[in-house]
Amino acid sequence: MLDHAKVDDSFAKGLPLLLNTSYKISAGRRVMAGSVEFHERDTDIIYVTEGTATFITGGTMVEPKQTGPNETHATAITGGVTHHLTKGDMIVIPAGTPHWFKEVPGTFLYLLIKVTK
Repeated sequence: MLDHAKVDDSFAKGLPLLLNTSYKISAGRRVMAGSVEFHERDTDIIYVTEGTATFITGGTMVEPKQTGPNETHATAITGGVTHHLTKGDMIVIPAGTPHWFKEVPGTFLYLLIKVTK
C-alpha cells in the first residue's frame, strides 16, 4: 500500500508509483502539450484527477522517430480522434495506437497505468 504523502508527492512531481515487468503505475503531471507517443507493447489507461486536456488518439504520426525499443515519438498526428479530457474521465489507449496530449491549458494530473503485453 502507498501512503497518502507518497501519492501526493508523486502527483506534485509526476513520478512513478509502482513498477514491475507486467505493469507500471505513475502519477502523471502535465503543464503543456507533449510529443506523440506510440507504444508497440504497452496499453495505457489514463484516469484524470485534475484539469483538462485535448487528447488525440489514432491517425497518422508526423515525422516519427524511434526513441527506444518498441517506442516511437512524433511531432504531431494527422487525422485521429479528438477527446476533451476532464476530471473523472478515463480513457484506454491500446498498444499500437498513436496518442498525443495536443493541448494542456493548465495543470493536468492523471493516474497512468501501463500494461505490457
